[in-house]
Amino acid sequence: MSREAVLTGEHFMTGDEAAAEGGLAAGCRFFGGYPITPATEVAERMAERLPEVGGIYIQMEDEMASMNALLGASWGGVKAMTSTSGPGFSLMMENFGLGIMTETPCVVVNVQRGGPSTGLPTLVGQQDMMQAKWGSHGDYGVIALAPNSPQEAFDFTIHAFNFSEQYRLPVFVMMDESVGHMTEKVVIPPADQIKLVSRPITKDKPGKYLPFKPDKNLIPPMIEFGEGYRIHVTGLTHDERGYPDVSPEAHRPLVRRLVEKIEKNADKIYMFDEHTLDDAEVVLISYGITSRIAQQVANECRAEGKKIGHLRLITCWPFPFAKVRELADRVKGFVVPEINMGQMSLEVERAAGRGVPTICVPNGGGEVHDPEEIHQAVREVTR
Repeated sequence: MSREAVLTGEHFMTGDEAAAEGGLAAGCRFFGGYPITPATEVAERMAERLPEVGGIYIQMEDEMASMNALLGASWGGVKAMTSTSGPGFSLMMENFGLGIMTETPCVVVNVQRGGPSTGLPTLVGQQDMMQAKWGSHGDYGVIALAPNSPQEAFDFTIHAFNFSEQYRLPVFVMMDESVGHMTEKVVIPPADQIKLVSRPITKDKPGKYLPFKPDKNLIPPMIEFGEGYRIHVTGLTHDERGYPDVSPEAHRPLVRRLVEKIEKNADKIYMFDEHTLDDAEVVLISYGITSRIAQQVANECRAEGKKIGHLRLITCWPFPFAKVRELADRVKGFVVPEINMGQMSLEVERAAGRGVPTICVPNGGGEVHDPEEIHQAVREVTR
């Protein structure tokens, strides 16, 4: 294969393999990782494929080092990604925070399994959703996408790279074990049909450039590595030059911008699927593999004459607060199935307010929901 040999056409592959191919199609040319079930197949695919496209694969000594390697590679000018699962995700969180503070574009694919601790290494979970939002200390905005198929694992990894480049931050693909190990058809379009976004590059000359001075969208432009710029990058609170400044006067506007660059651009980031919401009296809200079971339940309820809708979260973070609030003004209640003991359901409840019931259908992990569990919650709302 040539150095730019990215696959195209129809393929039969797992979600893990599709995420790797999505990264390659997005222009990823560096992968730093550490093997962990059920995400190892992402790394294995990258180890095989990156040399074919002129990229670099490196297995680090642990997940903390893996995350740091991404940050260095990205500042070196290449698109970079890694993959992990629950325990490794926890270890990456410290340096994820460094990536947030240094505004470093990269992608983390988290193939979720049951926890806590070592938990269920080979079985499904959706138990890292709140960790994706709050896992590193401090305040910041975050973007996290949840695919429900191998095709979406491919597509959403590309979206994740585009978001990371556009808004300058590490972005999560919150897959789960069932999607990661599911094998389905994946269509990879020609490269000229894939929309790619590149990080903003400064037009200022060396000596005039301020690496953390934001543009009108609150995003500081970056540099072309090796073009003579001398910059300072630190995890400390810093001024627009990148120099440490640990005063409250520097910290407040910096942290506010790290939050607002996502919040104020949220309407450009939100992605969700709507099914039969126009006349819905009860709305199912789900994400990832659970959305496939939820859609089955919604279809069955409609066949029985029940006015059930389904809102599938694609970008779980930022959370579509306004959309849920708008639905809450006209529905009887929400049903939120998830493979945890109730995480995103809390966000639905907060958006819906006290006047509209939100029923979580928890699943401790290890397997997907029995549809009857969701049907029972629907009956509870509609009785």
